[in-house]
Amino acid sequence: MRLLLLSLFTSAIACAHVGSPDVFYEGNAGPYRLLVAIRPPVVIPGVAEVEVRSTSNDVSEVRVVPLPLQGPGAKFAPTPDVAQRSKDDPHFYTGSLWMMRFGSWQVRVRAEGARGLGEMSVPVPALAMRTSTMQKSLGAGLLGLMVFLMVGIVSIVGAGVREAQLEPGIEPAAKNRKRATIIMAITLVLLCGAVYLGNKWWNFEANNYARNIYRPIDMSATVEPGGRLLLHLQDTGIFLRFTKMDDLLPDHGHLMHMYVISTPSMERVWHLHPDQTEPGTFRMNLPIMPAGRYRLFADIVHGNGIPETGTAEIEIPQIAPGAPPGPDDAAGAGLPVAQAEFNRTVSPLADGYRMVWMRGAASFKSKRAELFRFRVEDANGKPAEDLEVYMGMPGHAAFVRDDFQVFAHVHPSGSAPMPAVVMAQAQVSGGDAGGMHGMHAMHSMGLPAEVSFPYGFPQPGNYRIFVQVKRAGRVETGIFDTRVE
Repeated sequence: MRLLLLSLFTSAIACAHVGSPDVFYEGNAGPYRLLVAIRPPVVIPGVAEVEVRSTSNDVSEVRVVPLPLQGPGAKFAPTPDVAQRSKDDPHFYTGSLWMMRFGSWQVRVRAEGARGLGEMSVPVPALAMRTSTMQKSLGAGLLGLMVFLMVGIVSIVGAGVREAQLEPGIEPAAKNRKRATIIMAITLVLLCGAVYLGNKWWNFEANNYARNIYRPIDMSATVEPGGRLLLHLQDTGIFLRFTKMDDLLPDHGHLMHMYVISTPSMERVWHLHPDQTEPGTFRMNLPIMPAGRYRLFADIVHGNGIPETGTAEIEIPQIAPGAPPGPDDAAGAGLPVAQAEFNRTVSPLADGYRMVWMRGAASFKSKRAELFRFRVEDANGKPAEDLEVYMGMPGHAAFVRDDFQVFAHVHPSGSAPMPAVVMAQAQVSGGDAGGMHGMHAMHSMGLPAEVSFPYGFPQPGNYRIFVQVKRAGRVETGIFDTRVE
């Protein structure tokens, strides 16, 4: 009964946010450009919070609906819910959606306005992230109510057996009292048995639910002689199918994207791509690195579109001369330069160029979706004209809190992995998977000097942002710091 009561009133227990706990996505829903933020439920079944912001003023209505990402259920959408338009901001809409099962979901967003109807679909992992608790005072109150109800039931049954067949004013005989006492005892035993069986049933259901609670993959890291890094990933014993390691999908051409960040100062960063040699095992020859302690964050994507981030801390000896970096590998070094002008923060790049964070004057708040804009320019402030596509995107960014408890690898399309985005958008007529059609066009014409990333900080704290772009055939890294309230 105690566990049954716990299921009625829940409060969250904190969990880590390695990877992005919320999903951020910017893309086209037909003719409309939308920024979507989805906060999945932490218990399943649970309610996901959806926020939609339109970049234009000609959207009149937004509807949202949850669907499985794969399988027959992905093809038959129920009637979508109407998102509520903000009274203060006509471009901003909010909605709440139930997600009933564990696994890969999508939220289909339908925008309607002056230019007709448009749809997009955003992949969302539905995972139970934590257990639930209840206030002790509330539990004691409910327990008292249960005892009161049991006493009442026993009393009513006893009174019925003892007096129901007597004429008014007639006192019950001794045999009636005896029969009533026996029936009351039997009733109490039956009620206690019902409570016991109910508790056994709930314990069984609670154990089944506990096996669904998400636990991050376990990753171990060692450096072999010769500077060869060995990574071993394994599931943590839960029965969800996505925990296997033989179903990984390439994301931007690689099965793993790994950030190596020096600790504690975070003055050095590498974006590397180990190769899988067998399921759950990755290896690579490290590039030149100074000896020190490093944090590793390794992103993978399972066959059903659910991403995971393995983490490890490792002492790396001096790697010299080191292996030549791969064509998509990148490195950055240095600390942010405390230079701000006109609400812009500047990070120096090679050849006198610089990356400018167009951050604006407003302070950053946790749990709020933002569009982070970065511009590459020369020493005279002229926009760079030699930017290139880097692994299919104008750029890549990593948001890291200074205690390494928050890490997110974000693209200009958002925090959702591209394989999941492709799965979701393939089901929407005319869907452009994260703007990739436009990306191919830009690849042939040249990229603009500005790149943006949709993201929202999950928790307050001090953060470092690593932004990587490709310029003149070389990947360069801008480094920025910020405080989040």
